[in-house]
Amino acid sequence: MTRNEELAANLASVQERITRSDVTLIVVTKTYPVSDVQILKELGVENFGENRTEEGEVKAVAVPATWHFQGGIQSRKIKDIVQWADVIHSLDSTEHALKLGQRAVRPIEVFLQLSLDGDPDRGGVVESELAALAEAVVAAPNLELVGLMCVPPVSAIPAEAFSQIYSVHQRFLSNFPNAQSLSTGMSGDFEVAIDHGATHIRVGSSILGSRTYR
Repeated sequence: MTRNEELAANLASVQERITRSDVTLIVVTKTYPVSDVQILKELGVENFGENRTEEGEVKAVAVPATWHFQGGIQSRKIKDIVQWADVIHSLDSTEHALKLGQRAVRPIEVFLQLSLDGDPDRGGVVESELAALAEAVVAAPNLELVGLMCVPPVSAIPAEAFSQIYSVHQRFLSNFPNAQSLSTGMSGDFEVAIDHGATHIRVGSSILGSRTYR
């Protein structure tokens, strides 16, 4: 089987499991070559995700598409992120919101990263801190608040975690009604996430295969 055939089969399998037409599939291409991105673009994929800005910069230049940054944001990398990312999924700092607004040269869609457990090592803010962060995004030039993103704790029961995320999002919408999107769910749990209101899923290994990290 050629790489083209392999990716086509894997992509089709994932697409068949997406049960709602309003769900955006983001194919996460971290550690995989530009050639895989080019194949997927030819197969109709329009949304790609990257965790490292160094990879994102190279791939976004090579393959025109909607590019999503979903890694941890470092202040020193913001000037680079805004050059290639159309969407940022991992904003969890008002300081970074301010810097993104100052650096952005075009509109960038922003998801606020929600933390269910408050673990600082995993990124995100707890529900009580979302409003202040959202206000910072709304006030910043060139940033558009579109919704929330969350990666449940590894120990969480998926259905319970995604139900909690959905509830937080519904409460958030009462003050920020334009932030309709919910980015949650990955290769191992995206079907459960979709059942609990996810509008954006980030899928890598189910399409590209298991990663080998250098």
